[in-house]
Amino acid sequence: MQTTMRLLMSQYPRAGQLDWIGLRPARHAPIEKPATAEVNATGLVGDRYAGRSGTRAVTLIQAEHLPVIAALAGHSSIDPAITRRNLVVSGINVYALRGERFRVGGVLLEGTGTCDPCSFMEQSLGVGGYNAMRGHGGIIAQVLEPGHIALGDPVVAELEDAAP
Repeated sequence: MQTTMRLLMSQYPRAGQLDWIGLRPARHAPIEKPATAEVNATGLVGDRYAGRSGTRAVTLIQAEHLPVIAALAGHSSIDPAITRRNLVVSGINVYALRGERFRVGGVLLEGTGTCDPCSFMEQSLGVGGYNAMRGHGGIIAQVLEPGHIALGDPVVAELEDAAP
């Protein structure tokens, strides 16, 4: 049974895509939105979290969840910068990448957990903004192989041999 479940968890219908990059230079500072970024061993160069050790080097959110968050918060749409995540990806389930190794362009990451919302979402999205993001906040990841990323890069799971 474990082998069957592992096989199911290792199959993705298609590669995803990197749609947006955000750098947070300081707490509550405006988000920078470059088309490319360098990722070192501790995160995105220019992001306030880069240079720290730990499992929260990169934050990712699902593009398909942004309209859901907007609707739950009572907005017609939201700018990805409001979520204060580093990467917005589409076409692949980011929650399925928790505990998995995956590539974004030339960078190898490992999903280390969920990226739960912070109390700042209440200010950014309005009353109930925190709850609007619960379950839709994305994941955190550590950097295994640094490199460069660019908008449009593929997001692909690094599959282990999952054969029974």
